[in-house]
Amino acid sequence: MNDADLIRSNIARVRGRMADACEHSGRNPGSVRLLLATKTVEPERIRVAIEAGEKLVAENRVQEVRRKFEELDDLDYERHFIGHLQSNKINALLPYVSCIQSLDRMSLANKLQKKLEREEETREVLIQVNTSGEDSKFGLQPDQVGTFVRKVSHLDRLKVRGLMTIGLFTDDIELARPSLRRLRELRDEIRELNLEDVEMTELSMGMTGDLEVAIEEGSTIIRVGTAIFGARQTTDAYYWPESGT
Repeated sequence: MNDADLIRSNIARVRGRMADACEHSGRNPGSVRLLLATKTVEPERIRVAIEAGEKLVAENRVQEVRRKFEELDDLDYERHFIGHLQSNKINALLPYVSCIQSLDRMSLANKLQKKLEREEETREVLIQVNTSGEDSKFGLQPDQVGTFVRKVSHLDRLKVRGLMTIGLFTDDIELARPSLRRLRELRDEIRELNLEDVEMTELSMGMTGDLEVAIEEGSTIIRVGTAIFGARQTTDAYYWPESGT
């Protein structure tokens, strides 16, 4: 089996896992989107997946965004950013993505607002929450989220569409369930605030190892890289924090 066939086969396998999880939890498979996490993946391999029908792609390093997305510019697909974003990389990132899934501090929100005001543009954002309590991860603490979303709701260039988290890193997926469930609970709490221009429609949670549990707990976006493109040289624990971005 050549590389392109392997990628297509892997997509079918992941899609099957997602469908089974939706059936098990009584959810419509159409309510959960597959996001291709493509860090370290070359554009020609990403192209195979997009041409196979996958329309949601995300990078988590600004350094990789421009080259990859320009090489794939002839294709129709949605582009997100899922890494830790440093303020000095805003200008390099914004032209290439429609959604930033990792907003986690007001200093970044304010700088995004000012840049978007100058460009007369808006961007969708998800609020990143550290629901597992691990020091290695970025994101707000759960008890900070409500206040943070209230503040961001006053920034008219940022369209809050939901929350994002990274489940507990563990080989036992049931141990990850509380951290995923907590994000859904936070989503429900924020909905009750009825904040203007805030939509809690997206829960971005679940990766290769815990996607079934994430779907059972309400995920609407599953972020998968290794199960489709193969193992990276670094662990997921290194892959997601990205303190050097």
